[in-house]
Amino acid sequence: MVKKNQTAVTEFLLLGFGDLHNLKILLFVFLLLIYIMALTGNALVTILVMVSKNLHSPMYIFLTQLSLSEILFTSNIQPSMLWLTLEGGGKMSITKCFFHFYLLAVCGITQCLLLISMSFDRYLAICKPLRYTVIMTFGLQLQIVTLCWSTGLSLSLVIYVFLYRLDFCGSNTINHFYCDVAPVLELSCSDISSVKLVTSIVSTPLIVCPFVFIVATYIFIFHTILKMSSSIRRQKAFSTCSSHLTVVCLYFGSLASIYIFSPKSSSSNTNKYLSLIYILVTPFFNPLIYSLRNQDIRGAIIKYIHILGSWQLK
Repeated sequence: MVKKNQTAVTEFLLLGFGDLHNLKILLFVFLLLIYIMALTGNALVTILVMVSKNLHSPMYIFLTQLSLSEILFTSNIQPSMLWLTLEGGGKMSITKCFFHFYLLAVCGITQCLLLISMSFDRYLAICKPLRYTVIMTFGLQLQIVTLCWSTGLSLSLVIYVFLYRLDFCGSNTINHFYCDVAPVLELSCSDISSVKLVTSIVSTPLIVCPFVFIVATYIFIFHTILKMSSSIRRQKAFSTCSSHLTVVCLYFGSLASIYIFSPKSSSSNTNKYLSLIYILVTPFFNPLIYSLRNQDIRGAIIKYIHILGSWQLK
């Protein structure tokens, strides 16, 4: 409940990168380029998987969903970040701020579960090759994708409802470029213990359990790969697995840098700049990693470049 003699807050003041006055144009151009390249890269991966018959396998179906979640993720956060950078900060309604956070949480949870699905798919393909097609049917793929997105939507909604019930009064300034949980809770004049509990119950298993599961599956995967007699099969298996494992390390490493190793004070600039790893780096590098380190993706890109080149010569 809002305390007496204090005005209820209806909007937040996001500072963005207001402390970089002299560099805001340069930063805006840099962020815009990263945004465009992240969208282009993830859209390219999605289109390639859709149009290339060689990529119609479970691993690339899950990769498509990961790229779609990255597109939603970047389109949710980065346009606001660009606006805040150009304006040197700005106000945003509580409803809009919380909606941005909701979509951010949906994408984050869905990506965690998709990374688990991709590691499980690699485990079946490499460790159980004779049973792979029997287990990983199209129906199971559809169920896994539906479960990933529905879990992300529902768990994020739980956190959103608890956040939306909070009252805000006094200061409305957030030293960030999006509404993360920690800085928002610092501004609330309500009892935030229930929100902290729910957030911890939802987030901790979603960070720890997927990482442990993925590490465990890759122990079995690498053990199986090392026993392969064919060097060509070993090279191809390492190629596909290394791409996924690189993305996993990048994704969970960025989460750890924000929520585990970052300073406790959410008002610190360090938190804000560490968040750029999660907001900018992962959506930008994920399609590059899969394009450069995956033979099937590289082959599809080269094939369609040759097709486009032949069309232009006609």
